[in-house]
Amino acid sequence: MARILVTSALPYANGPIHLGHLVEYIQTDIWVRFQKLHGRRCIYVCADDTHGTAIMIRARQEGVREEDLIARMQQAHLADFSGFQIAFDNYGSTHSAENRAFCEEIWQALRHDDLVSEKEVEQLYDSAAGTFLADRFVRGTCPKCKAPDQYGDSCDKCGAHYDATDLIDPKSKHSGATPEIRKAKHLFVGIERLHAFLDQWTTSGALQTEISNYLKGHFLHEPLRDWDVSRPAPYFGFEIPDSPGNYWYVWFDAPIGYIASTKQWCDRHNEQLGDWWRSDETEVHHFIGKDITYFHTLFWPAMLKTAGYNLPKKVHIHGFLTVNGQKMAKSKGTFIKAAAYLEQLDPAYLRYYYASKLGGNVEDLDLNLDEFLTKVNSDIVGKFVNLASRTANFVRKSGLAKVYPDDGGLFAAAAHDGAAIAEAYEACDFAKAMRLIMTAADRANKFIDENAPWNLRGPEQAARQLDVCTIGLNLFRQLAVYLAPVLPKMAQDIGEFMNGALTHWSQSQQPLVGTPVDKFQHLMQRVDQKKIDAMVAASAEPDPATAPAAPAPSAGNVPTDGDEALKAEPLTAECTVDDLAKIDLRVCRIIAAEEVAEAKKLLKLTISLGGDTRRTVFAGIKGCYDPAKLVGKLYICVANLAPRKMKFGLSEGMMLAAGGEGDVHLLIPDEGSKPGQRIH
Repeated sequence: MARILVTSALPYANGPIHLGHLVEYIQTDIWVRFQKLHGRRCIYVCADDTHGTAIMIRARQEGVREEDLIARMQQAHLADFSGFQIAFDNYGSTHSAENRAFCEEIWQALRHDDLVSEKEVEQLYDSAAGTFLADRFVRGTCPKCKAPDQYGDSCDKCGAHYDATDLIDPKSKHSGATPEIRKAKHLFVGIERLHAFLDQWTTSGALQTEISNYLKGHFLHEPLRDWDVSRPAPYFGFEIPDSPGNYWYVWFDAPIGYIASTKQWCDRHNEQLGDWWRSDETEVHHFIGKDITYFHTLFWPAMLKTAGYNLPKKVHIHGFLTVNGQKMAKSKGTFIKAAAYLEQLDPAYLRYYYASKLGGNVEDLDLNLDEFLTKVNSDIVGKFVNLASRTANFVRKSGLAKVYPDDGGLFAAAAHDGAAIAEAYEACDFAKAMRLIMTAADRANKFIDENAPWNLRGPEQAARQLDVCTIGLNLFRQLAVYLAPVLPKMAQDIGEFMNGALTHWSQSQQPLVGTPVDKFQHLMQRVDQKKIDAMVAASAEPDPATAPAAPAPSAGNVPTDGDEALKAEPLTAECTVDDLAKIDLRVCRIIAAEEVAEAKKLLKLTISLGGDTRRTVFAGIKGCYDPAKLVGKLYICVANLAPRKMKFGLSEGMMLAAGGEGDVHLLIPDEGSKPGQRIH
């Protein structure tokens, strides 16, 4: 195959990346790096999914343009991906000129084939938020199995798909209000005429067997329902050219973003899009979570078929992430954002742990934090890195032996294993690949233990010491090639240490001889339980269903409607120690500060509580601080005050300060503190 095009599902631009998202991006990155290590022409494209009601409402709440919000979120997403060594060849946005053009092209193809119809539909409307509700922003009881707290389009418990208007006791996620039903004109794409094609494609080997069976049992056994692809204004997205006032639903333009992102890459590299999306010489591979199977295995291939684009050769579908056997929960500190992880732990730990768990099936993956520590310390530090740490410095002066010594067949055995390891990588059965690699590592460590180069001293044993260390380092380098897709940064460091970059799978098949070896540097520290605990503690948030309400702010310490709110109020009631314990004090970093022109005493501060957590706070410190000199500094804030609406905007917390009229000083944390750290 001349070309391989790989995509991951597009992360939504309304929130940060968390460890659940990273299952998919790490899985995809490993598979792509494996392809490139074999010398195959493979590119990995992705983009931010930027349209929809949620983006519109969040931008409205923050008082910014949607374009500014999604640009900021893209920077945060890219920082998280880079931190986990995920390397995209192109990372775009669905809010791009390229994506609009491809949406129009595919829309015209659907129109040409008479697949578009218009209907008046009943839809849930949030009168408090002033918008129709997308399926993901309404929750209620499943009309089929009666499971509570389900989304507006499908049930996690029984797998049923339904209309949001069928939900029992629906609630808006935007305002918490009970939505009303309103009628509006919508556009639909009918794919029943493509039923025979979808029957064939879904059983062609493009999907895992369990997915093919699921589609056959839930959808393809009966006529396929039409797909609602439009939303009425107000809506942030692309207006449909031949239907003014209506916008393409986010699930229409999101997968088209794969093509748009490829076009951006092609334009930068002087390539033709048709070679990647309209060629028998290209394989398209999608990596997605099981929650979006419906869109990627029925509607998306129907769109591609109609418009004449390549169909996916394979849709690799994975399960959800649980932590310690349970759904991720903010109240338990197990809803962990990528940035919070990176503040404490090496990304290589998570890349290896996920690889050791991913078996190429749709089963959920559990991040057991005790096993995480044990597995990484045992496998990567104890078995793999230990090979180099116990041999490298003995040959620093001499370099490797000029002829590869007799190792009893160890190198040949691991070279032979390479075919099975490669086959496992290709099938996304990374867990099997890791088992085979660690079995080879066990054989190598047994050899080092038995020959103990640290005991081979003196001139008469120098030759044997050189042979043992040459064998040990070659077995280590061989394993490093096999692990390079999982541990790319470590592979780079090992290449520098052994004076030869690890760039091709074939390097695992031939030993290295007669080359110098640099001084060994520690490649990885052992996982520290204290850092895991710190990550969990920093990620914990009170459960709104059980946590006590935050103390109501008085007008004397949180502004409400203007400067008059800053005037001191007389004490009206005593408070207890228990009341004080409810206050959540956190370290924050000021990332933006500006004067409020209409206010005498207010500065508008944008603060970071670590990772991508941003809040706006209005503080009565105007005249006491130069706003420009506040940016980048750490202070202390109250993090759990309920947001308070002001005429200047929404204040989402309170800065702690001391002093009197005209002489106010913000409280600063101890040296070495980090944003988001709790103050006790």
